[in-house]
Amino acid sequence: MKGVVCGMQPRYKRVLLKISGEALAGSKHTGIDYEVVNKICENIKKGIETGVQIAIVIGGGNFWRGKANEDNIYRTRADHMGMLATVMNSLALADILEKMGVMVRVQTAISMQQIAEPYIRNRAVRHLEKGRVVIFGCGTGNPFFSTDTAAALRAAEINADIILKATKVDGVYDSDPFKNPNAVRFESLSYIDVLNRGLGVMDSTAASLCMDNDIPILVFCMEDPQNIYRAVIGEDIGTIVRGKN
Repeated sequence: MKGVVCGMQPRYKRVLLKISGEALAGSKHTGIDYEVVNKICENIKKGIETGVQIAIVIGGGNFWRGKANEDNIYRTRADHMGMLATVMNSLALADILEKMGVMVRVQTAISMQQIAEPYIRNRAVRHLEKGRVVIFGCGTGNPFFSTDTAAALRAAEINADIILKATKVDGVYDSDPFKNPNAVRFESLSYIDVLNRGLGVMDSTAASLCMDNDIPILVFCMEDPQNIYRAVIGEDIGTIVRGKN
């Protein structure tokens, strides 16, 4: 494990970074934009170099969205296709990180041993302790559960200090800032506020799981990929969701 860079003392020991599949597509909105992914990986590497342990859950929406296709394909099968999309994103991210000299392990909730390790909690924690980035693919391995729920579940299992959710906006607003120019951004919220007001930080299953296990959620904008590094080391950006506002 490398030491702290430039005298910066990270706030967290272990974090779970949640990245949407759409974020990897950049302005192309589909597939993978390698210029964008390289910038993301550069900042993940900077975070690792401070000594923070980083686990990642990636969505698959840049390739396939199960719920959006359930009118044509039965939801269970559509969700399984979405899980495979998360594996493609996981492998792409792992490859670029490895080319930057970062040690990475991909673990999947559905067994595909020729491609990745099966998800084993103790093995994942051991990888993190050795300074490796661990990328969790296939969501929870079950249909009808989002990758947000997978992020909450894995964060609880590995005892992450916080979930860092990278989004298109710089925090949580009282309404859609893309539709309402007068939308107000919150600096902090409680889990109950998020659930009662339907603020869309995460789906209700994921938010409830975080509340039950007292896992804070930091929602921040990754339009500037450097915000990933800022979030990892604990700078005050975005909106924090926790037990008490």
